[in-house]
Amino acid sequence: MRAIRAASAALLSAVAVVAFAPAALAGDGDHDITPFGYSVTPATIAPGGTVTLTSDGCEVPSVTVTSGVFETVTLTEGRPGTATVDVDAKAGAQYEITFDCKGERGTAPLTIQGGDTSTQTGAHKGVKAGYGTAAGAQSAGLGVTEAVTGVLLIAGALGAAVVLTRRRAGGRA
Repeated sequence: MRAIRAASAALLSAVAVVAFAPAALAGDGDHDITPFGYSVTPATIAPGGTVTLTSDGCEVPSVTVTSGVFETVTLTEGRPGTATVDVDAKAGAQYEITFDCKGERGTAPLTIQGGDTSTQTGAHKGVKAGYGTAAGAQSAGLGVTEAVTGVLLIAGALGAAVVLTRRRAGGRA
């Protein structure tokens, strides 16, 4: 009887995860829902600054990134790219960055800083720590890889619980 209850609970949990995971992933209002991930870092930049563009999960080897505020950039084989924002970009304006993966398009906003930026001090560039997308994932919520990994971990834990429950029930009979 306990095994049936455990199996029922596991099945109900799996159904809940599958049913509600897409809604949780769609909660980020800054990005379109696409079968591939993408990000613009930083989301706010001074005119003449450099942004990092990343994309992952596109099945073709390149993603084309376009905007009215910088030249077209092609991201190849999941590697990030950079773009220099036009020095005459209007302060306070928000531009749309379009990522194109074999006809599927997603957009992200890029805001141009306003005011006097001549008083900024400190390091201009940070450490390059690899090609990972952890920074992009933090700003864009969970990616498909993280969601699938989470679902698989939950399903594995529930499966192990069912097996252990059945072994205990079989030992007592």
